[in-house]
Amino acid sequence: MSTLSPVRPTAATAASDPADPPPDPSTVPGREPTIEGGPALAVPEPATREGVTIVVFSGDFDRVQAAFNIAVGAASSGMPVTMFFTFWGLDVITRPDARRLGRDPLRTAFRFLKPGGAGRLPLSRFNFLGLGPVLMRRLMGEFRMPTVPEMLELARSLDVKIVACTITMGVMGLGKDDLVEVDSYAGVATYLKDAQAGAVNLFI
Repeated sequence: MSTLSPVRPTAATAASDPADPPPDPSTVPGREPTIEGGPALAVPEPATREGVTIVVFSGDFDRVQAAFNIAVGAASSGMPVTMFFTFWGLDVITRPDARRLGRDPLRTAFRFLKPGGAGRLPLSRFNFLGLGPVLMRRLMGEFRMPTVPEMLELARSLDVKIVACTITMGVMGLGKDDLVEVDSYAGVATYLKDAQAGAVNLFI
């Protein structure tokens, strides 16, 4: 006479046991977590970044020219562009007839040594006491390349946002009347706000 051995529960029978709690949807592969009695939770997509921000720190002719080439190209493509001028970059947006006398001898020395003006920028290399930029502009003219002052006007016509750093203005002894027309006078917090929404952030 044969004896019956006890039946051991299999994985299938254990999963179908009504006494077991239902599985957590978040642990099931291919299933998104759901709110009880509601649809699956949608995972938010990251915000789209489209802008371009450029910190113009340098006051050198060639570097500033490159900054404007990028800014104008991006603006022509429909991208919002912000150019933040600080330290030597303020020379680009300083009026050629800006006052030379500062509030103290040190700031006055700055104004005489760096009078500013988009048409007075030195080359980063081979400046040759001011002869280098003259030769470079002649070469650019042969290829009908716009000068820095022309690029500044072109950028403004394309709604490129021009921002002057207020902290550096104080250090250099510059006032608002010493600069060409800009969109705003601001500090680094304003730049960072634009940079967070930018897809491209450059330091030149």
